Amino acid sequence: MFFYIIFLIFFMVLIKIPIAFSFGFGTLIYCLLSDINLTLIPQRIFTSLDNFTFLAIPFFLLVGNLMNVSGVTKKILNLACSLVGHINGGLGHANVVASMLFAGLSGSAVADAAGLGAVEMEMMRQYGYDDDFSGSITLASSIIGPIIPPSIIMVIYGMVASVSIGKMLLAGLFPGIVIGLCLMVMVSFMAKKKNYPQYPWKGCKNIFFSFKDAFLPLLTPLIIIGGIVGGFFTPTEAGAIAAFYTLFLGVFVFKEITWKKLKESLINTALTTGLIAFIIAVSGIFTWMITIEGVPRNLVNLITSITSNKIAILLLINLSVLILGCFIDATPLIIILVPVLFPLLKILNIDLIHFGIIICVNAMIGTITPPVGTCLFAVHSISGLSIDRLSRGVLPFLLMLIVALLIITFVPEVSLFLPKLILG
Repeated sequence: MFFYIIFLIFFMVLIKIPIAFSFGFGTLIYCLLSDINLTLIPQRIFTSLDNFTFLAIPFFLLVGNLMNVSGVTKKILNLACSLVGHINGGLGHANVVASMLFAGLSGSAVADAAGLGAVEMEMMRQYGYDDDFSGSITLASSIIGPIIPPSIIMVIYGMVASVSIGKMLLAGLFPGIVIGLCLMVMVSFMAKKKNYPQYPWKGCKNIFFSFKDAFLPLLTPLIIIGGIVGGFFTPTEAGAIAAFYTLFLGVFVFKEITWKKLKESLINTALTTGLIAFIIAVSGIFTWMITIEGVPRNLVNLITSITSNKIAILLLINLSVLILGCFIDATPLIIILVPVLFPLLKILNIDLIHFGIIICVNAMIGTITPPVGTCLFAVHSISGLSIDRLSRGVLPFLLMLIVALLIITFVPEVSLFLPKLILG
């Protein structure tokens, strides 16, 4: 019966029923057919959400929304252009660097794609870059947002895996840089092949003034990470402080946030938080279901019967998560898979912080692939490019993202060096 329930859930996902409803309906059918007391369902929902750390998510979302309406995106892009715009394929490189900088402010791939992406693509069009290249590099670079801290999905992973949020956030910095560098290699290759123009070099003085304009927003990740690592406040308190700091900048320093913009930001934050909470609640019931059915134990037995080689198993996990990421959004993917893979990670002696980065990068790659990629649809909406064109255009960058994923997977110190150095 269990496999019929799984088939039903995936069928509903494929016909584009919202994933939370798909999992909710599937688990409800399971409970009814298994004669399980239905009063357990609200108990599991409450248990899934009964975590103080969860409150960090709406605060991080609010920071990203406020940054998008306070004019910060243009300041970040100007700084990126002044740093790397003058090299071959300059605005493509600036697109990636801007995503790396904005990642430290928003923690959200969709916020990067929708907010920063619109400004980036307009500038690239003005300088003669074709839409396919502009859209695909905007799409590919958006996944850096949740990897470089702060990060919403890393908070979620920390909740599910019961690991230090501070260590997870620190662990994402170097992997995010590796992803950015890999994308920039492909940008250089394509720019040379297609002879894309360069952004004019305006001297070191321009770098200084661009950095000065963006300096105050760039303090946001330092406030969040420094406060958590220094033990001054929890991740939830860090999110609240960052939100108030961003609001202060937008209202009193940049004077861009009006009551109307603030209201829109709060509404968007509330809607997104409600969606994430709904997914977490329903995924909690699903996780409980697969635990009852012994799926984690059976999966461990299946994989270890195929091979006991750690490298082969990691490749198998990566391949499986990449495929599932095409059909399941990042948040439910992490919530569902981590409990399933937990016993296997213990057998292989894989560090949970390192694995957290691996699965988060995998999940974010899924957001730029059809049929349910959230970033793919975000860039589609701001660019007017068809899903087919974007999907074809992003393929070369997808190859480099997989190269970055393999580096992160098989060189654990890329993820673990900074947490070990700072937190021990």
